[in-house]
Amino acid sequence: MTDLPIYPLSREHKMLRDAARDFAEKEIAPIAAQFDESGEFPYKTIKKMGELGFMGIEVPEEYGGAGMDALAYVLALEEICKVDASHGVVMSVNNSLYCHGILKFGSEEQKRKFITPIASGQAIGAYSLTEPQSGSDAGTMRGRAVRDGDFYVLDGRKSWVTSGPLADYFVVFMMTDPEKKQKGVSAFLVDGKTPGLIRGKKEPKLGIRASATSELIFENCRVPVENRLGAEGEGFKIAMTVLDAGRVGIATQALGIAEAAYEAARQYAGQREAFGQAIGHFQGTGFKIADMKTRIEASRLLTYNAALAKDQAKQNGGRYSLEASMAKLFSSETAMYVAHQAVQIHGGMGYSKELPVERYFRDAKITEIYEGTSEIQRLVISRLELGLR
Repeated sequence: MTDLPIYPLSREHKMLRDAARDFAEKEIAPIAAQFDESGEFPYKTIKKMGELGFMGIEVPEEYGGAGMDALAYVLALEEICKVDASHGVVMSVNNSLYCHGILKFGSEEQKRKFITPIASGQAIGAYSLTEPQSGSDAGTMRGRAVRDGDFYVLDGRKSWVTSGPLADYFVVFMMTDPEKKQKGVSAFLVDGKTPGLIRGKKEPKLGIRASATSELIFENCRVPVENRLGAEGEGFKIAMTVLDAGRVGIATQALGIAEAAYEAARQYAGQREAFGQAIGHFQGTGFKIADMKTRIEASRLLTYNAALAKDQAKQNGGRYSLEASMAKLFSSETAMYVAHQAVQIHGGMGYSKELPVERYFRDAKITEIYEGTSEIQRLVISRLELGLR
């Protein structure tokens, strides 16, 4: 990849990007297939990523982070995801879904207590919004948080929690006033050692298998009032604001997967011969390469633009929902398209676990689903463009 003129990178941006690339190639690439096959969590490399500052890139230095901008985060995450999307999604959740929301809505005490250990690599954070019967429609959430003096008592079941089996801290959303639906949701910061918080079954997934995902079960889980994030009833607003940041992260993850699949396909098309010449000479293959490359560069522009919009929002207090949703929608569908074409170009070898393209294909699919499906992104974009609520 060359630096695009429209996004000239600073020396610091390039240094971080190169550090992430070097780490990914030397530390993650040799183990990616092994951990995908076993489904085990790569504790050692995730811890190293935290120690290198990759888990809190936008977090101010006073809270243990690198104090850099959203573009820096995207550049580093892209390099990790090119090599392994499982490592990438853990990095994305820690930076965006977890740290971003606490930075924006948390008290000073909450920032120091719940962000510092995550950003400095000492702990892992997680985000818990989805329930078995409540995905995109948070107004149907069944989990309850009932005030009891200086505590809230949390009861309910959460699902599809990235890093759920092993996270140290959680941002959790529960209903405090069910009659108000979305306006009755509140957010809480929960220590993973709190009695009544039970880690449920680990999900057997198609892709990103080295990223541990599970249910969370809350049974009479008592959380101090001071651990409420924001005011009571602000949970839905917090969740949607945080998802804007999360969608930039998933767009980046998708971009990284697409780049890896494309590079594998490009190299194979130049090496594999049929009928006396490299298969890249045939239009059927060459046109695939052209379309893949074009979609990837379009995805890059949308994703980097969303990162810049995120940085601008920090200054003016605005939202960047449109930019985030467009980047997430296009990049995730590009990842799926490019990975599919990469498998096709490789033929039978693309279907074999001897090469990583089948892993890219499996990993790409989830980017069209989590943190808002492609259908939800189209809904967000169309409503914003039409001025609808």
